Amino acid sequence: MPKLRCTVCNYIYDEKKEGKNFPELPNDWTCPVCNAPKTAFISLTYNRGKKPPKDRTVSDVLIEQMAEWGIKYVFGIPGTSSLGLVDAIRKNSNLKYIQVRHEQTAAFMASAYGKLTGHVAACLTVAGPGATNLATGLHDAKLDHSPVLALTGLVKRQLIGPGSFQEIDQYSFFEPICVFNKILMSEDQTTTLTTLAIKHALVERGVSHISVPNDIQKLPCNAAILPLEGRIPNRNITQCEPLIKKAAAVIDEAERPLIIAGFGAMGQGEKLLRLARKITAPIVTTFRGKGVIDEDDDLYVGSHGTIGSTAAAKLVRASDLLIVIGSSFSDMTQIPEKKMIQIDIDPMMIAKNYPVEVGLWGNSANLLTQLIDAVKEKKNKERLVEMVKLKKEWIDLLMREADPSLKPIRPQYTIKVLNDKISNDAILSLDIGDNGWWFGRNFWMKHTQKLVMSGYLASMGAGLPGAMAAQLAYPNKQVICITGDGGFSMVMGDFLTAVKYELPIKIFLFNNKQLGMIMQEQKIEHYPNWQTDLYNCDFAEYAENCGGEGIKVTDPEELESAVEKALLLDKPVIVDIDTDPKRFV
Repeated sequence: MPKLRCTVCNYIYDEKKEGKNFPELPNDWTCPVCNAPKTAFISLTYNRGKKPPKDRTVSDVLIEQMAEWGIKYVFGIPGTSSLGLVDAIRKNSNLKYIQVRHEQTAAFMASAYGKLTGHVAACLTVAGPGATNLATGLHDAKLDHSPVLALTGLVKRQLIGPGSFQEIDQYSFFEPICVFNKILMSEDQTTTLTTLAIKHALVERGVSHISVPNDIQKLPCNAAILPLEGRIPNRNITQCEPLIKKAAAVIDEAERPLIIAGFGAMGQGEKLLRLARKITAPIVTTFRGKGVIDEDDDLYVGSHGTIGSTAAAKLVRASDLLIVIGSSFSDMTQIPEKKMIQIDIDPMMIAKNYPVEVGLWGNSANLLTQLIDAVKEKKNKERLVEMVKLKKEWIDLLMREADPSLKPIRPQYTIKVLNDKISNDAILSLDIGDNGWWFGRNFWMKHTQKLVMSGYLASMGAGLPGAMAAQLAYPNKQVICITGDGGFSMVMGDFLTAVKYELPIKIFLFNNKQLGMIMQEQKIEHYPNWQTDLYNCDFAEYAENCGGEGIKVTDPEELESAVEKALLLDKPVIVDIDTDPKRFV
């Protein structure tokens, strides 16, 4: 019987000990330790009870150890210095190797997989240029705290140092990116370094890297595989009762409390609503916090910051207490200095920018439950009316902007159509650029939808890899990629990867023939518009040439039917939409 790990607190569910098959548990079942939903669990054990084969190599043991700790996917490109590792994956049916066209895509896919699932995926490539090509995607994982395992080949041990073909100082190159960074120099280190790498990635929520010299990969190794259970700490951190009571007292004194929910509050939407209803507080999110609750709920008033709503901005300004949960205080979110209660799993995030009244370090699932029980009920009908009024004014503005009659097609109208048409449990992969700005501002998410994006690094080109990773992680879900012509063209070769592995992602490409965000920034900073225009191919025709489906939309009257057609197709699709490059005309 398999064991499963809670990706929130690391609790291990053992079907044998529990006496219940995990799939048969009700869908509303939650983790008995941290109350995370059933969907937060990932399978760990594959070959329990089977004797490991003899005559294994270091590569075989390393890959088998990865599988034992729940790694399912390895993204990469095979090459000379990694052939032993690649062949070990070929022989191990518990991992799937996804061949990409560029190592950057492999790293972005691993990063997106970690953000979506809370578990580790791996990227694998050769020494030298393959390793350096991983850097952008791995920096994305580092900055957004996504668990990733990077494996790179390395020249033979006797060639390290004097210089040889494709040799770089990989240890120094990866050191600034990683929470764990080692070179495997002996067969006796195989299981130890592999498990430490995965453990560091999970516990510290970052990138682990192991370089494996070419000669080491082929050495005999019959080490026993180490189980995860008993080797990883529980993350169900909470605070003492006096601190909870102090936070509750501060909330009770506030007349206009407001809740700001970031990515760290994901999965806690029901508790956020219970707290908000009890103290009559509006809920605002950060960009990455979008979807923590249904955004059509009366208590939700929009995002804050550069993509924020007027309702959110006014209510934040008028508040006398901010309750901030799982936010990293990005400069783009623009959370002001105010009286504040803060909850975060990362202690370094507490009072990152400003001093706080009470900082609660721990798991938001438990801390929110304790706060809800501790605060006094405070009903305020006038404030509810104010929230609804401000939100309606904002929505009315968005509806006026989404004019379906204008050509080129307004991006606001495209977002409105997508909002109306896509599934309520879709996974959305968002690229960086003007398309992302319009999505953040105009799209209203459901708590059953998931959003993945390059948050802090804000790297163009992350949309397509994110969508492919999402489709692998959730094969039965509708996966939507929202991208622009600039971002997509950076990684468009990997549309062939989606076709090859039959990943039916739906790409909606905002084609404004501009680096639209940069054009806007030049305008704001009083520079002349220069070098932002793009020379594009026909992206719909490109999709057809790759073996996918391409749909070209130039008239707003064609948009709804094009979106409906794309969503019905069981293959990768590019919907190439002629888009107005100007913000507000």
